Amino acid sequence: MDFKVLAVGDVVGTPGLERVRRNLRRLKRRWGADFVVVNGENASAVGITPNQAQDILDAGADVITLGNHTWSKREIVPYMDDCSRILRPANYAPQVPGRGWAVYPTAAGDVAVIDLIGRCGMDYGPDNPFLLIDKILKQVQAKIVLVEIHAEATSEKLAMGYMLDGRISALWGTHTHVPTADARVLPKGTGYVTDLGMTGPRDSVLGIRPELSIAKFRGDLPERYRWAEGPTKMEAVLFNIDSATGLCRKAERVDEWD
Repeated sequence: MDFKVLAVGDVVGTPGLERVRRNLRRLKRRWGADFVVVNGENASAVGITPNQAQDILDAGADVITLGNHTWSKREIVPYMDDCSRILRPANYAPQVPGRGWAVYPTAAGDVAVIDLIGRCGMDYGPDNPFLLIDKILKQVQAKIVLVEIHAEATSEKLAMGYMLDGRISALWGTHTHVPTADARVLPKGTGYVTDLGMTGPRDSVLGIRPELSIAKFRGDLPERYRWAEGPTKMEAVLFNIDSATGLCRKAERVDEWD
């Protein structure tokens, strides 16, 4: 029996949240998804609040993942300790709040979700995700194992995918907000895509008003980023996983644009 996992790209600002509220359950029904993981770390443009996290869960997400903006809204800290359905990168320092991975019961058995952050070009030094993931997997008994790596470098995501090929069910990348065209099953049976993309303003630079990004690259006076208005999009990948083996049969993009 196939177990279908829908992985949804980074939700950006109020437009992204509205898109999730209006469309996630419909998208879930359309593709018959059994389990949904949404990256929510940009729900406030940078960071996420407890109310925003609850909105995403209420809209149909089973798990919310975060990344380099995890701590941008400090009010999320107690919520992360209380709610097992929101994950921050597992390779953050061990003394920080929250959890980096968890196991969730489903009709197809336990599903493990692990959140990692890359180190290339991320401006700081979290623990090595390539070493940490081996330690985590030794503790995981679930047949279905899903891994997100929130990373800048495509090479880092690809390397992680090939290292884990055949050992996990699916791995996807987030962070760049630009969808990649390489959704596929790796040679040993792990579903893979380098980047999911984003959920939010369609006519934007990574969700932000284009003129603000242009001004930054021109060297103009800095201005607070604001998300773009207008049509929106939701970019996601659907993984069909064999619940008996835990390996992926198919990975396909299921993007929707206004």
